[in-house]
Amino acid sequence: MYRKRGYNDDLLPKGPEQRNMGIKNYFTLWMGSIHNIPNYTAVGGFIFLGLSPINVIFALIISSIFVAAFMILNGVAGSKYGIPFAMHLRSTYGNLGAKLPGFLRGCVAAIAWFGLQTYTGALALVILIGKFWPGFLELGGETEILGIGIPQLIAFTLFWILNVLIGIGGGGILNKFTAILSPMIYIVIIGLTIWAVRAAGGLGPIMAYSISGATRNINPIFAYFMIINAVVAVWAAPGASVSDFTQNAKSTRTQMMGQSLSLLVGYIIFAFSSVVILIGGSIHFGIQEWNILNIIDRLDNLAVVVLAMVVFLLTTISTNATGNIIPAGYQLTALFPKKITYRKGVLIASFISFIIMPWKLMENADSIFIFLNSIGAVLGPVAGVMIANYYFIHHQKIDLDALYMGDSNKNESNLYYGLNKEAYIATIIALVISLSGQFIPMLKVVSDISWFVGFLSAFSVYLVLKKSVNKKSSTTKKIMEESI
Repeated sequence: MYRKRGYNDDLLPKGPEQRNMGIKNYFTLWMGSIHNIPNYTAVGGFIFLGLSPINVIFALIISSIFVAAFMILNGVAGSKYGIPFAMHLRSTYGNLGAKLPGFLRGCVAAIAWFGLQTYTGALALVILIGKFWPGFLELGGETEILGIGIPQLIAFTLFWILNVLIGIGGGGILNKFTAILSPMIYIVIIGLTIWAVRAAGGLGPIMAYSISGATRNINPIFAYFMIINAVVAVWAAPGASVSDFTQNAKSTRTQMMGQSLSLLVGYIIFAFSSVVILIGGSIHFGIQEWNILNIIDRLDNLAVVVLAMVVFLLTTISTNATGNIIPAGYQLTALFPKKITYRKGVLIASFISFIIMPWKLMENADSIFIFLNSIGAVLGPVAGVMIANYYFIHHQKIDLDALYMGDSNKNESNLYYGLNKEAYIATIIALVISLSGQFIPMLKVVSDISWFVGFLSAFSVYLVLKKSVNKKSSTTKKIMEESI
């Protein structure tokens, strides 16, 4: 029925017979994605906050609980009604209003993440090439272009081109590697963890490790909030569009159980392994290192280095295509359907990801915080409005027939037609508040917990505005009835 109204198969609600993802599928869904290079880089930044290793581990595990709750709650609409992210947004912002949050997730966040992921993958490629061609690392000497060395720029360009080509092709073939990649990732990570424990002389020295030259002198409790905010910000983009995954769930309970196990178990392993590898490697090599690639580069076993780098490269390509550049391409197409095709969208998004110079996001331990806080500031408000609308305004009810309105049906009485003004106002106000810390020094604390600030601000403002409008509408209706 909805297909006749002009909707393609990607937008149609999934029926029971089309939903093929069970608990096992959701359990493996995020297990591999957790172990990406930016996540390890972020942990390096967490260690440099000055917290003890055990506190960093606990903070990461607590963070996973917040992430799981966010993913599950925002995924209920998808699992209950079988709708994708695009339609979930429409149910919140209206058929016209969905363009702004779609742009924030599909373009701003996706392009920024694409650039960062491509650069981190390029760093692995530099190491890999250097192992077989040492002279490559000396190309250009100290010369820098756009703030980056010649070898790094060449590796980035090559890896960027490869990712663009995969994006243009749709990345479908890479999804077939997921089942192989996830086990490979855990083989590599567990192996590196065992090595780090032995190299450091046991767990004792690792857990007793005290960082020197911490980047900030902050309250330990606030440091926990900073870590939780940063981890949630990592998942802000997939969390906002999680309906694209949960629409395939056999039941809501399935996605709730599967995602909980995936994120909790995955982060328990990640929390321990990341801290142990980074600190164990630092102790063994007599340095303070926050980039896992540099530790792998120092290993004297060529086979291990090559295996680890290849796994990180394949994982980066896979997650970058499906999670970043493909959504960006589709979103640009949705915004300008008459001028931009999917392939043009991919090329435009890719070009932007290059000129923003993503290597600036990993210059030091603080850089990753700035990036994650910015992403959190952008997408926190969208998540706040979506959850407030679904649970407290519509009480988990969506009228699919009204949601899938025909393009020619300009029925302003339709709940989902046009633009949800209150949602827009709440999103913009929260966006300004959550970004304020980036520009006003005295509000720096806001940027450190930007996702939570944006989420709570949008959530609260939206509910207040909606209740105010509903109250005014009820009062007007009552007056009119009394006058009659």
